[in-house]
Amino acid sequence: MTISLPRGRGAALVAAYAALWAAATAYLAVKGADWTFPLISMGVFGLGLTGLAVLLTRKARPPAAPVPRPKLELGALLAFLALYAVGFLGWGMGAARAALPPGQGQELLVLALKLAVHVGIPVLLLLALRAPVRPLFSAHAGRPGFWPPLVVLGLILLALLAVVSPSLRNIAALQPSAALLAWAAPATFLWLALEAGLSEEFLFRAVLQTRLAAFLKSEAGAVVVGSVLFALAHAPGLFLRGEPGVDGWSTDPLQVVAFTIATLSPISLLFGTLWARTRSLLLVVLLHASVDVLPNMPEFIETWAR
Repeated sequence: MTISLPRGRGAALVAAYAALWAAATAYLAVKGADWTFPLISMGVFGLGLTGLAVLLTRKARPPAAPVPRPKLELGALLAFLALYAVGFLGWGMGAARAALPPGQGQELLVLALKLAVHVGIPVLLLLALRAPVRPLFSAHAGRPGFWPPLVVLGLILLALLAVVSPSLRNIAALQPSAALLAWAAPATFLWLALEAGLSEEFLFRAVLQTRLAAFLKSEAGAVVVGSVLFALAHAPGLFLRGEPGVDGWSTDPLQVVAFTIATLSPISLLFGTLWARTRSLLLVVLLHASVDVLPNMPEFIETWAR
């Protein structure tokens, strides 16, 4: 795959996204909220790692992703996403956690619910629309452009989280044995690959972004529009289930929206670019898990090993 700048509609959408992100960050600054993390998020994920992802996938040859009826499929999916954002992230997740006390049973229930909502229902929706589903699950591990970003970006993400988050300190506070870490570390990774990686990457990258690209006729446009939708989908859950002390929460719904766009959309740019250039669900799932594994390992150990 040659490396080229977006043109035409793609370039216009990228410019519009940049303006929207800047406006969201400025709104946070005006409201007195933290506006430095959005800058870090954009600098590290949106520009630095995304640019590196482009270089690491320069030899990739992504297969075509057939979308027979882009307008119909995208319209149906956007309707589902509206229900998903309010009904699942805004209410369903809280109800699921309230149904059982914290512990293994609750975590299994949440995992099953996430897979059903993020994977099961979208698959049924696409099948009902007679859209191809199997290509979306392709790993393409043997194709050019898979291993370089997996190894290089995976190591960078793990190192970054080890440095900037309190993950290692929180893990050490549990005083886990070497034997416990030997199984808990890979088990946490596999759990998050399912709960976070497969769930979000299948819905937002494989299903949504593929339809956006077909409808917009622009891969770059699909990446930025998909990143905005990814961010907006998280706003209802943060607003309805958040509370004082939770990053990004506010009584001002516009501030919550600005926070999700300013902080989450740059991360989505990275995964969206990788999907566009490789069409490998496995790649984006594993890298997504690399982002989450260290911060979530203490909770996993507390739940499953204590």
